[in-house]
Amino acid sequence: LESSLLTQPWASVCFGESALIAKACFGDTGYILLISDLSSVWYESADAEAVGQRSKELNKRLTAHVSSFLHRLANLMSPLLAGQPDAATSFSCHRAAEGLSLHVKSELSGLPFYWDFHCCPAPVQMVSRHLVRPLIRMSLALQCQVQELTSLLLQKDAEIEDYRDSGVALSRDRLRTEPFQEETFLQNFMA
Repeated sequence: LESSLLTQPWASVCFGESALIAKACFGDTGYILLISDLSSVWYESADAEAVGQRSKELNKRLTAHVSSFLHRLANLMSPLLAGQPDAATSFSCHRAAEGLSLHVKSELSGLPFYWDFHCCPAPVQMVSRHLVRPLIRMSLALQCQVQELTSLLLQKDAEIEDYRDSGVALSRDRLRTEPFQEETFLQNFMA
């Protein structure tokens, strides 16, 4: 599941006044959830046995196969992670020294359905793999993109200057632009 989690995008989620980012992956035999406030990162990985045990504790009146509970959890979390939380489902989170708990309250077949995600601090390798490395790669990609766009702007300025030197004039003066100055642009951007 952790390999599949790598392909999932981070989503911005709010639980009350807590603004977090999260991503999750659900399968027939378990799930993995990763949550961060960009200061700390928490996760929970649960297999079928843990899901079955927790479902018996939290939903005594519901009896279903573990895969049904996992499917229901995936259906509850998907809209939240897509930025379209279901009004019939409520989420709340509680932070403690030992981790973060995410409480889910909904309905299943007309009966109340409860779930608690018990997240503990994520190991450094997981944080690096899911958050730090992708951010560094994206930063490098954006730097390459800026360099390429700067090069294109300088080429376009040279092309425009060549047109001007050969006597071509703009038909609409409002389209006139100043030549691109890379250093000035970078200074203004940093300011």
